[in-house]
Amino acid sequence: MNILILSVGTRNKIVQYFKKELDGKGIVIATDASELAPALYDADKHYIVPRIDADDYIETIKKICVENNVKGILSLIDPELSILAKSKQEFVDIGVTPIISDFDQVALCFDKYLFNQRLKNLGFNSIRSYIDKELFYRDLEKGIINYPVFVKPISGSASINISKASSKEEVDLLFKKNENLMIQEFMSGNEFGVDVYIDILSKKTTAIFIKKKILMRSGETDKSVSINDAKLKSLIIDFVTKMGFKGIIDIDVFKDGNQYFISEVNPRFGGGYPHAYECGINIPKLIIDNISGISMGNISSKYDDDIYMLKYNDLMLVKTGK
Repeated sequence: MNILILSVGTRNKIVQYFKKELDGKGIVIATDASELAPALYDADKHYIVPRIDADDYIETIKKICVENNVKGILSLIDPELSILAKSKQEFVDIGVTPIISDFDQVALCFDKYLFNQRLKNLGFNSIRSYIDKELFYRDLEKGIINYPVFVKPISGSASINISKASSKEEVDLLFKKNENLMIQEFMSGNEFGVDVYIDILSKKTTAIFIKKKILMRSGETDKSVSINDAKLKSLIIDFVTKMGFKGIIDIDVFKDGNQYFISEVNPRFGGGYPHAYECGINIPKLIIDNISGISMGNISSKYDDDIYMLKYNDLMLVKTGK
């Protein structure tokens, strides 16, 4: 049972968790375009591969799969997820199970405006959003929305180019400097990250972990605290079922008063997933079971409240082939 993790970067913990759960029954193979990606060196075996936009990228990955008898594959970076989802059948044809949602769901996650519209169509609370700047100004005059607002790329990740604007001048300047932006209502309530696994065999939600975010850095959770919330768990199960997600997803949710607003979905391991694993929500094991043909019947969501995750810096020394 060999697992291939693509674009590992600095996600050492994910590599370590899969090695632990395989427990000698298979190996973890990692790839990255840079030989200075630290997580490569926690894997049992690693490859330096072309950039994901190279013409021969998928063929290179398929070759690695065949040579190493890989049975499951997943990626850890947003730009690669659509590529992997689009190529899903190519991997299935060579006996490899991609742990990812279908292409349509993945693509929707990276169009923040269309994603917001889908939420509304399915009857979920959605954050008021605009791609028409003039419509935003009209609603502003009517008092339907107020400053401050977020101005952000319609497509993007890691909180890149997200700005808080408090005046028309700031909004106009941001739209003048950048293209394909949207305006979104500022949410001032608590923000939560929810790690979810949807069984790729049964299509049922089999793991949920909720953490309240305390500190963020570059779009990734640095400090958080575990909470149990039955209402939010029920909402998440309903949401992922109606959306048709599969595999591992990371959901951002805001709470305003007694109402929850789903903000974004990342169809991959979130940066804060180590919090869930260390609290007992073992998604790598669920993935390994699925690849082995085992489907989990019961949902795994039992963990203690008030367990804090505190990230800190570490380092490794490696000697490259240069």
